[in-house]
Amino acid sequence: MKTNLTYITAVVFHIGIGALIYFNESLSKVYFFSALLYFLYKIVLSPNELKSFEVLKACAYFVGAEILLRMTRGSISYEAGKYLVILFMIMGMFYKGISGRGYPYFMYLMLLVPSIFVASTTLSFDANFRTNIAFVLSGPVCLGVAALFCYERRITMKQLHKILLYILLPIVANTVYIFLYNPSVRDVLSGTGSNRAASGGWGANQVSTILGLGMFLVAVRLFTKSTSLGLKIVNIIILCGISFRAIVTFSRGGVITALLTITAFVLIYFSVISKRKKNQVLILSMVFAFSMLMTWVISSNQTDGYIDLRYANKDHLGKQKEDITTGRSELLQEELEGFISSPFFGIGSSRAKDQRIEDEGQGVVSHSEFGRTLAEHGMLGVIILIILIFKPLELRSFNKRNYFFYAFLTFWFLTINHSSMRLAAPAFIYALCLLNVVNEKHPLHRKQLKEPQV
Repeated sequence: MKTNLTYITAVVFHIGIGALIYFNESLSKVYFFSALLYFLYKIVLSPNELKSFEVLKACAYFVGAEILLRMTRGSISYEAGKYLVILFMIMGMFYKGISGRGYPYFMYLMLLVPSIFVASTTLSFDANFRTNIAFVLSGPVCLGVAALFCYERRITMKQLHKILLYILLPIVANTVYIFLYNPSVRDVLSGTGSNRAASGGWGANQVSTILGLGMFLVAVRLFTKSTSLGLKIVNIIILCGISFRAIVTFSRGGVITALLTITAFVLIYFSVISKRKKNQVLILSMVFAFSMLMTWVISSNQTDGYIDLRYANKDHLGKQKEDITTGRSELLQEELEGFISSPFFGIGSSRAKDQRIEDEGQGVVSHSEFGRTLAEHGMLGVIILIILIFKPLELRSFNKRNYFFYAFLTFWFLTINHSSMRLAAPAFIYALCLLNVVNEKHPLHRKQLKEPQV
């Protein structure tokens, strides 16, 4: 009962944060620095056995808050979310060290370096070298550092659920902000393309990604932490609210990723629970499906059917669009051509975007981290991708206690292929795959021996 009350209180508190920041955007900076000081305090002063847990909670919170802080200009820099994850992870390494068996991720980080030297010779004269390199490599470096810290890091399932909650809470605040920013989707409809105005005035792709992550996290709580009817209703309301705002961004990637990630989680979770819990999960699956159906109906009504056309890959006139990937396949093809032209060391970091500026006059950023990695790193990129894909699977073969594993890996893989690594979220979620989930420690109650009577 106390846990449920704490959860609801935390949700209400973050609803208030979202509303306050909307009505006074300058409070976003207060929010950022307050959260930063709080988590630094917790990491430094926590007992040694809890430091890893506090580091992961700090990272989780800023992963969830990244888009809210970007759209309200609350953080100290655009990439602050990734930089803070790196900072907290390095602090964790200082206190707790790293696993020697995580060396492939050190190798991964080293393999990123040659592309910087290649870029120094290939980037155009007008390109800002430092900014371009930082923008492209901040995500991969964030992933590498997070993976090094998390590899075989011992954590309980209860703690892992708490970490996921710390990602969710700022996403709730972000959703409230978006609702207040754009209460009526009809008023900002202009077609079936990604809608910035319906996304809180920010990039629809990024907003869809973080709200999609929020959908997954609330679904997890619905299936695993809703111990009462009241709590189930609360979580369904939150799920529908986040899902509605994710859908009406008109950016499909985050929503589709969320649904596939939830499916991966439910399938694995269903296979490891008791028969009694299986019946509950089946009922909740039907409730979830009905909730999503009603959310879609409301979204269709609020967008006058435009959202149906969007997911059917049609324009506002109902005509079928030629490219379902909205230009992503063409970008991927260009990146593969870059790999073929420079197969050994690649074309250099950020050169793919720089080349589009030279050829087309606009620097469209890659949406596929796979294509960008191959183009900009060459054969070293192939090794990078092999490490990223197969190392978690190898770890999974020895430890199957983390029933989130395939859901986390699904989220990472799908996100980096529709939104690249613009956010810290895919890097951090990937790192969570590498945790060593251990059983809860239950206190031992020893029966006191009676002294023999003389």
